[in-house]
Amino acid sequence: MQMSLTNSILCLFEITDPNLIVTGISKERCSTNQRIHVVHATLSYQLLKCPHCGHKSLIKNGTHMSHLRLGTLSGGRYEMHLKRQRYQCKDCSKTCGAKTKLVNRNETFTHNIKHQVIVLARDMLTSKEIAKLCGISPSSVQRILNANIHLAYRVKHLPENLCFDEFRSCNHWMSFNCCDAVSHRRIVTLKDRLSKDIIDYFEARFSVQERAQVQSVTIDMNAEYGSFIHRLFPNAATIIDRFHIIQLAGRALDNERTQTIRTIQDKHSRIYHILKSQWRLFHLDEIKVNDSKAVYLRGINEYMTQQNAIDLALDAFPRFRSVYQTYQGILSAIHQKDANAFQSLLTNYQPTSNQMDITINTFIKNGSALLNSCRYPFSNGPIEGLNRKIKALKRNCFGFRNIDNFFIRISLIHE
Repeated sequence: MQMSLTNSILCLFEITDPNLIVTGISKERCSTNQRIHVVHATLSYQLLKCPHCGHKSLIKNGTHMSHLRLGTLSGGRYEMHLKRQRYQCKDCSKTCGAKTKLVNRNETFTHNIKHQVIVLARDMLTSKEIAKLCGISPSSVQRILNANIHLAYRVKHLPENLCFDEFRSCNHWMSFNCCDAVSHRRIVTLKDRLSKDIIDYFEARFSVQERAQVQSVTIDMNAEYGSFIHRLFPNAATIIDRFHIIQLAGRALDNERTQTIRTIQDKHSRIYHILKSQWRLFHLDEIKVNDSKAVYLRGINEYMTQQNAIDLALDAFPRFRSVYQTYQGILSAIHQKDANAFQSLLTNYQPTSNQMDITINTFIKNGSALLNSCRYPFSNGPIEGLNRKIKALKRNCFGFRNIDNFFIRISLIHE
């Protein structure tokens, strides 16, 4: 009966030490009036040689009580009061004690509770929530994470396709993030996004031969990245993310639409309400615009087709029509991944002193990197997903003040 009870309790806490025997369980209260679930156990085995002198002259010399912290089963605090057998050598008079793999030497937290803390940290819980669930202090949670999670010096193999981006970390700093464009695996997260630090990282940790194997690097419209990519990865093609291209063109369309609205004197006219309330229609791909079925458009408070509403605004303002047509040309080229059509649009564009002129000039400056967005299937979607998880971690934990602790938590959620 005693052996059955011992096995059941040890199995609950996933303890596999055969020399450990449970003698009972009880409930006690600590100095803070917190209820503790206590497992009483003994640890003893036959030790033949003295670990100090090697002679076979050991005798039993009482026991030593150890208070070990166990993983929680249903919340609250679980401890094991373990009586360890002590031995004394007759030859050297030195003493030693029975050892167990349940806990490291001179520690009270068992491997079980450490594993529990790491698992909960992967679920993006705060240190206080983890501490409450495991029955330990928040500072102990952070010490366990710092001791058991180590940031890798570098990845074993540098992937052929990379994604670069940045995110806001601690104290309003902008940090650098890099991932594999195919497997979505995180490659490195740096504390800042300065060009010199990014260059130093890759040049110090990866040889020229390794960096030469990189075939593409996908970035946003950040000009700093484009200035050193060829230096780090001489054979890599720079790709500007398609989303950022459409976003920049859409921002120019909205700016021109806003300026057009300001020129309308009659604030109750149909054209004013179309431009004001139905702005989403102008961002739709023209092949998705409904031109056959009349629908009720709020703001205009009329039944008409989407195409009819767009035509009313474009016919009234030719300059806005020019911007709209350019936007649709960019949208079509990106969706169809037609680099020739995109190149033709940039070459044949005629400035008309509108908001789209600045956007087109930006596209022309980025040249081949912009056209590569149509030639390659890669995008910044994977790294944007990683950054979204980082933002969720910051939101759940109400921000971080220590960037080292923050990066440890980032490494956990990206494993």
